[in-house]
Amino acid sequence: MTYDDLLYRVQVEHLTIFGTLLGARGTILLLGPHEPGFWPAICDSPEWRDGAADPVDRWSRRVITGLADRLGAQTHFPFGTDAAPFLTWALASNHAWTSPVGMLVQAEAGLMVSYRGALEFDWNIQAPEAPTKPCTGCAEPCITACPVGALQGAQYDVEACRSYVRSDPDQRCLTEGCLARRACPVGQTYERAAAQSAYHMREFLN
Repeated sequence: MTYDDLLYRVQVEHLTIFGTLLGARGTILLLGPHEPGFWPAICDSPEWRDGAADPVDRWSRRVITGLADRLGAQTHFPFGTDAAPFLTWALASNHAWTSPVGMLVQAEAGLMVSYRGALEFDWNIQAPEAPTKPCTGCAEPCITACPVGALQGAQYDVEACRSYVRSDPDQRCLTEGCLARRACPVGQTYERAAAQSAYHMREFLN
């Protein structure tokens, strides 16, 4: 089965491949939301409708486990007691890099990147050539986009960020997603739904 075959199979499930790397057994495919369409699929799922906690993680586990069963792969997830080292894997994939504000910037999703899981195969898969880091030659608008400079210090100022999101009368970060993430030029072509960003920001405040 080729890379293109696998890409088609995961995109049918509203996921896409955000990079590959060599694992202990063979090739690991890092999976993230395939846009547009990922968020409507989440909202139409039994995990979303049942009202229980962590619907996005539960959807991810069900869908990616189903893919693994059909494709003969092993699963890995960035959440739960068995969480895999996705930040390390993302950097090793040569499709994600450390951005000027410290967060990962991914070749297709920019700062809006989200890893939902991974599939590990016991054979090597020939992947497309790695792209160039998008921050090279960039004006770096992510650095100045945050209204309280929460990402300009040596460490992310979580409390300054939370305080601003709670107090901003326009609720821009809460309703549209982090302004620094939104400012990334790469992310402008990644059609992530505002409702999805709003959900994750609400979870961030809880």
